[in-house]
Amino acid sequence: MNQISASTLPPRVGRLKAGMVKHGVDVIVSFKPENSFYFTGFNPIIYSHPVIAILTPDRDPIMLVHALRDDHGRASAWVPDIRLYGSWSTKVTMGPNWQDALASILGDLGVIGKTVGIEEDFISISRLGQLRKALPDAKFADVSHLIDHCRLIKDPDEIAHARIAARIADRGMETAIAGLAAGGNEREVCIASMHEMNKLWTAEYPDVEVADFGSLEGGVQNGMATWALSGPRMFYNCDNPTTRKPQRGEAVSVLIWTIANGIHAENERTIAMGPLPDANKRALDAIHEIRSEVDAYIKPGTPYKELFEHTRKGLKARGYGANIPGRIGHGIGLGAHEHSSLDANSPLVLEPGMIFTFEPNIRVPGVCATQISDTVLVTETGRDYLTRSTGGYLEV
Repeated sequence: MNQISASTLPPRVGRLKAGMVKHGVDVIVSFKPENSFYFTGFNPIIYSHPVIAILTPDRDPIMLVHALRDDHGRASAWVPDIRLYGSWSTKVTMGPNWQDALASILGDLGVIGKTVGIEEDFISISRLGQLRKALPDAKFADVSHLIDHCRLIKDPDEIAHARIAARIADRGMETAIAGLAAGGNEREVCIASMHEMNKLWTAEYPDVEVADFGSLEGGVQNGMATWALSGPRMFYNCDNPTTRKPQRGEAVSVLIWTIANGIHAENERTIAMGPLPDANKRALDAIHEIRSEVDAYIKPGTPYKELFEHTRKGLKARGYGANIPGRIGHGIGLGAHEHSSLDANSPLVLEPGMIFTFEPNIRVPGVCATQISDTVLVTETGRDYLTRSTGGYLEV
């Protein structure tokens, strides 16, 4: 799956090492699936046995993985140093559990009693207890923000994968719109959309994985998903598609998330089922106008909050001052919703290599809703819309 070799470690490894030095972190032990993948290239799909990425400032990452995942890990990961724990057939491991193996590795690296970076926004209390017991002399420091900040800038391989995910999402959106025009119900439209996305994946991307990141109790073998919310169900924001058939005069939110080699894209559109009531049509027209106005400011150097304030100004000017959303987009990459938000309080400034969703919206409870989102890459001179399916006012 990964085209990275041990001799061409991605820039993100260097960025994080620099951050570790700056913040006085001697070693990071990463358990969060998105982050362990970030520094090893291995996604086992289910994380019932943790994959642990170990990173120090002065050497390449190490991956510690259960022996059950040995063959899969060596076929997928780009890290050269893979260690095993646990028991599985004839596999030779470092010990029966990850705690002893981790302590042994950190001892060999000379960092066992030093500052160990952990992800406090992910790690459970019980796992922290296990770490404290395994590393009694260590000082623990939260590196969640450090890793999140590193993930803001995408590397070339991540951008390439985002383009693939976006192209697949575009195919799914065009299929969903056609399905609505043909009179399908929510579920029929979504199944047809996902089928076409899978066909494109099979035909043109044989070496790309579309697995998402699972949990301790379940995996996500295919992360290409479409859902449709029609009429009053638009206000649910997220729900399984039902057999409800959209009615004439209603709007439908079609939402698509896709993934290619760990990197997500998002494509969302609001579809009018024939002519809409004036309130709905006016809201859609307003949000399309605002998107066009704010688009001009999407370029390096623009603060996130400035994009939000331009949106707020546009909404107020059109009489929607009481319907200001909490944010107008979010970071996207290893997570379909990464931590950064385009909101009034963000301290972030747009930089080349950032990818985010651009999705200003209008919600008038019980009356109308718009949901339109594109995945956007910040370039050296401006922006590049990675999702490019039919936009504007869509009526079928």
